[in-house]
This record gives sequence, structure tokens and C-alpha cells, in this order.
Amino acid sequence: MEEIKMSNVFEVLKDRGYIKQMTHEEEIKELLAKEKVTFYIGFDPTADSLHVGHFIAMMFMSHMQQHGHRPIALIGGGTAQIGDPSGRTDMRQMMTDEIIAHNVASIKKQMEKFIDFSDDKALLVNNADWLRGLNYIDFIRDIGSQFSVNRMLSAECFKSRMENGGLSFLEFNYMLMQGYDFLVLNRKFGCTMQLGGDDQWSNMIAGVDLIRKKDRKQGYAMTCTLLTNSEGNKMGKTAKGALWLDPEKTSPYEFYQYWRNLPDADVAQPLALLTFLPMDEVRRLSSLEGAEINEAKKVLAYEVTKIVHGKEEAEKAKQASEALFGQGGLDLTNVPTSEVTEEVLGKGVVDLMVELGLLKTKSEGRRLVQQNGLTINDEKVTDFAMEITNDLFIDGAMMIKQGKKKYNRIVIK
Repeated sequence: MEEIKMSNVFEVLKDRGYIKQMTHEEEIKELLAKEKVTFYIGFDPTADSLHVGHFIAMMFMSHMQQHGHRPIALIGGGTAQIGDPSGRTDMRQMMTDEIIAHNVASIKKQMEKFIDFSDDKALLVNNADWLRGLNYIDFIRDIGSQFSVNRMLSAECFKSRMENGGLSFLEFNYMLMQGYDFLVLNRKFGCTMQLGGDDQWSNMIAGVDLIRKKDRKQGYAMTCTLLTNSEGNKMGKTAKGALWLDPEKTSPYEFYQYWRNLPDADVAQPLALLTFLPMDEVRRLSSLEGAEINEAKKVLAYEVTKIVHGKEEAEKAKQASEALFGQGGLDLTNVPTSEVTEEVLGKGVVDLMVELGLLKTKSEGRRLVQQNGLTINDEKVTDFAMEITNDLFIDGAMMIKQGKKKYNRIVIK
């Protein structure tokens, strides 16, 4: 049974649309069918939570593990001190050791939801363990000598930086570091394959080349399709910024609503990449048209929320959504809720919303009011300076709606 499962993983990944580029297609296909492969994906701890862009990599990794292969989740505690220039037009903000350590600890907890690390089925390692102790001269002589500057400058990950004000020598080292990671993992754990987002292609090739030059061994690289909308832009951006996997940063309800409200043309790709639904079902749901496409959106929102936040939170988010958007008669307590004290009475509505993080700025609130986009208890707010009064709290709760679909409940404790 195990042999059959392992032989299918390449076709599974291809059928679901994960695979974008690879170094040796026939060899990779044969390797994944015949051997238990140790592979890795790197995650730089630039924040204290993974976001939906990382989630696709976690799903990529999960499919591989389910088919008998061993993942290494590499946390970039060392590379985060440099910053990956891939896909950026500006330099990343430098982080302190304390911030990096905090972010690493937070990300580790999240990864355990998706990957089984028990009994050596997967490894979690931090490249700070080998990068921080490097002697610079030794490193440049041993590793830097294997890299062609001309070839590096032609890499896609450096091009946009060169065209937009230049590339710092600090960032120029990033490709060396990522290539060195692959070499270390190959030597220490027998890791023969690197997976990652398609924007990492140049860095991944560097690792494959380095293993060949230094140890005369064959490494492999396979990139994953980036999650994009029908216009070709990265998916997962909200009004508040990134769509985070941490429920404190993006609530399960907000997470659910993001997928529930996708444009019709954007539903098919996340159904294939971010759920474990059989592909026959994915194709059926993706082919729905008109009002029926809402069924696909509901399934997508529920399945993705269940994987990230668990079945209980997915059920709550689903019930809250149905209560607000046409189903009626259900419990509204699952709508995002903020507790306040009676001290809010007399305060401006917009001021309170900024205080609670429901708006970024007062000027955003002014625009919302001017566009008739702010509603309290089903009444349009027409006065930007409107104050909070006791009669706005019906049964102790006030319902605020921004736009057509964003609800928040304010409760006096």
C-alpha cells in the first residue's frame, strides 16, 4: 500500500496544479516513485506568524509527507538577518536577535498543525545553528568561490532590485546562504530535494549547483505555483494586510470570509491547492456558474478554515456567516466581538473603531461615512462625529457593519 501511495505523489502534485518548475523532471518522477525522499522547504521568520503564502508551501509539504516522504521544515533564523531580495523592490527591515527568536518560536507552533514531527517523520531545523558560527573568510573562500557574479546578476530575484535603486552587498549574500543551507542539509540529513515558491527558483538552482560542485552529488529542486488571482496578482491580501494563520492576527471568521467572498474566477486554484478534496470534486465545484458558484465558495471557505483553525472554529465561522448573509435565525455570537466598558459612552464611533483596530485611521473612517459605507444596527452613519450612546446597545450589544459584508459586534461588559 505504501509503495502505491508513494508512486502517486508526483501525479497528485501535478494534477492539483502545485508543480511550476523542476530541475530534472524524469529523474524526480522516478525518485519520488521508488524512494523515500528527504526534502526541505525554507521559511524565513520575518513575522511571528505564517500567512496564506506559506500555507500553500505547508500543503505542498503535507502531500509529500502523506505519500511517504520526509520533510525538513527549515526555519531561517540565520538568513532572516540578511533578508531575501526575491520579489522585492526595497530592502527588508533589519530585525533584532530577540525579534527573530520570538518569531521562530511562534512559527514552530503553527507548523505542528500541518506536519507530523513525531518519531522522526519530519525534522524542524534552524539555519542559525550553522550560519551564525561561520568564519566569513573561510565561507567566502569555500562557498563564495563556487558562485559566478555574472550569473547571479542575471537571476530574476536580483533584477528588480538592480532596476529600482540597487542591491546591497548584504542581500547579495542571500543566494550563497540559501545554497549553503541545501549543502548542509544534504550532508547532515541526506536531503536531496528542495521545494519552494516559484519566486525562489534562482536561489534553489544555486543550491543544486553547489552540491554538484562541492560534493559531486545530485540535488533536485521543484517549485510550487504561487497563489494568484485571475489578474495575476498574489492572493491573500486584505484591507488589514496579509491573511495570517494566527487567529489573533486574522480571526477565523475573517479568514473564512476572505475565501467566501473571492471573485468567481478565483475559486478553482485554492480549491485544488489549499484543500484535500478529491480532484473530481474540485473540478465539479470549479465548473459551477452563476449563483451556484456560491456553493463552491462555501465549501472552499469551510475546508480551508478547518485545516488552519480546526473543525470547531470552521463551524462557528460558517454559522456566523450564514446568520449574517441570508440564512437567518442562527447564533450571532460567532461574529467577531470586542468587549468594552461603559467608558466608551460619549466617545466618537470612529475613534472607538480606530482604537479597536477596526479601522486603521480616522481619515479611513471619514471616507467610509462619506461613501455611506458605515452602518450601526442597520442604520447608516451620516455624521462623522457621531458619538456612542447607551441606546445604541441593544441587549448589551451594538452591531457595526463596514461596507456590505464586514460585521463586528461591540459588547459592554
